[in-house]
Amino acid sequence: MSLTAKIETPSITYEQPLGLYIDGKWVKSVEGKTFETINPTNEKPIISVQEAGPEDVDIAVKAARKAFNGVWAKTDPSTRGVMLSKLADLFDEHVDTLAAIESLDNGKALSMAKVDVGLASGCLRYYAGWADKIHGKVIDTDHETFNYTRHEPVGVCGQIIPWNFPILMWAWKIGPALATGNTVVLKTAEQTPLSALYAATLCEKAGIPAGVVNIISGFGKTAGAAIASHMDVDKVAFTGSTITGRTILQAAAKSNLKKVTLELGGKSPNIVFNDANIEDAISWVNFGIFFNHGQCCCAGSRIYVQSGIYDKFIEAFKARTAKNVVGDPFAADTFQGPQVSKLQYDRIMGYIQSGKESGAKVETGGERHGTEGYFIQPTIFSGVSEDMKIMQEEIFGPVCTISKFETEDEVIKRGNETTYGLAAALHTTDLNTAIRVSNSLKAGTVWVNCYNMLSYQVPFGGFKESGIGRELGKYALANYTQVKSVRIRLGGALFG
Repeated sequence: MSLTAKIETPSITYEQPLGLYIDGKWVKSVEGKTFETINPTNEKPIISVQEAGPEDVDIAVKAARKAFNGVWAKTDPSTRGVMLSKLADLFDEHVDTLAAIESLDNGKALSMAKVDVGLASGCLRYYAGWADKIHGKVIDTDHETFNYTRHEPVGVCGQIIPWNFPILMWAWKIGPALATGNTVVLKTAEQTPLSALYAATLCEKAGIPAGVVNIISGFGKTAGAAIASHMDVDKVAFTGSTITGRTILQAAAKSNLKKVTLELGGKSPNIVFNDANIEDAISWVNFGIFFNHGQCCCAGSRIYVQSGIYDKFIEAFKARTAKNVVGDPFAADTFQGPQVSKLQYDRIMGYIQSGKESGAKVETGGERHGTEGYFIQPTIFSGVSEDMKIMQEEIFGPVCTISKFETEDEVIKRGNETTYGLAAALHTTDLNTAIRVSNSLKAGTVWVNCYNMLSYQVPFGGFKESGIGRELGKYALANYTQVKSVRIRLGGALFG
């Protein structure tokens, strides 16, 4: 089997790597296994890629360790920054290819995929700027001792990324890890391996030494589990479901007690007060749940609207939802493409059926869209109660609930009645309300009069069961460094 293939998309034809990228080389898996990646638009196979198993993980970890102790340790921080900056430039140069791969493999609208690539290059460039600005402190304790701290890289980092934002999560993980001097073994999601493999070719062009970045494709229960439990992986970073996050945390504890950062699920409240600008609020609420087909960990899936505007809001929201164009990701006007896989499609449709059987009212949607591909109509449920499955569990699709509330205290209580705490939002024209409510919501990110407005300069992560640690911004650097204290005795002996 060749380790490259020419792939035609509706917008571009390109050369797709299919192997495992280990130690600067494209290789086949030890067991010779491959798996298909499926086009969610037509439910047909795109191509087969090499499937990594535990032995391949071990080879990749050894390559990463060799690079960490060797060439990467001798690379100046400023040089690391230059390489990351060059990688960001290459993302910009290859934006059309990377975006086309995302739309083909993931199903997201091409216009949205191009935004993802732009944000990915921005993230890499942001951390390129940090590479030579990571330093410790001098601590004055007494005149006979010189004390300082060093922020040193953790070592070999295992990184496991999700399928909903493949190339963006690639950059979120790679950027801070390399800026701080670590090496990486990154596993793609089995549903969407293609863009991460293509990005590995750009690492070569950016001059990043062999073994510093290793990219493998494989399944969570084999390759992912091998990374989480590997005795020579110093840290694991995972983005995905809370259930899998628990498994990774357990594996890390049972192996070498490696450092762990987790960005997990959510069931985020999106609150609209009587005094909100309704037209603006509806636009953001629509974007908050239906962006990326609802496949966002921070999706605003629980919508609470104050009683004074509730009836007007529902009608206007339904009208706005009807304008969302669902269809071919490569069509210029498409907003919502297919769900990523048959498994995800079936799961979402199961939640929709549960909502119907529980007595919730379908305001719009609630059915399959079309006859081919994993398309689902944007769906709004009303008449829901807090104990319904669709109110408690993360659906991860274009499905939301809308509820009426009377008072601020009531909606804060209801908004916080979840095991998750990734994000929340509120819409109001009263600054006091904005500050008071945002301070009271138990979530890692609170948006006011907007939604899904992430920035690589601002930390992102969850409270409660939505994760451990923070990604993005300066805060992410702490996840990839460890602090060493050095004390130098300047005076004579203390004990004769």
